[in-house]
Amino acid sequence: MTSKETITTGDLEITVGHTDRSAQVCLRGRLDIESSPALRDRLLGILQSDPPRSLVVELSEVPYIDCSGIATLIEALKAARNSGTVLRLHGLHDRLLHLFDATGVLALFGSTEDAKALSVSRAV
Repeated sequence: MTSKETITTGDLEITVGHTDRSAQVCLRGRLDIESSPALRDRLLGILQSDPPRSLVVELSEVPYIDCSGIATLIEALKAARNSGTVLRLHGLHDRLLHLFDATGVLALFGSTEDAKALSVSRAV
């Protein structure tokens, strides 16, 4: 990564890294109604200024997501598609993977098999 910055809001730490063509947002902590507005601002800021070709949201250190967190990720996906950016979720695990799969949200971001492979590869 050529640049990296971290902010903490409530129980969520958001670290954003950029290269010329991509961005990665690593989350640590709870993504809920208190922390999702800060994540929304960061994601939309990345996608509106000079959109990268790809944006990865790393969720391996997120133990909990509520409906506002899911809505934030869906809003970011819509903005990414509008800007021509490929948005991927990485590190979905256990309860989060089940929640995204059971609600059909996982299908919006890619296939269940891709997410499960990512989950398994993170555990190795």
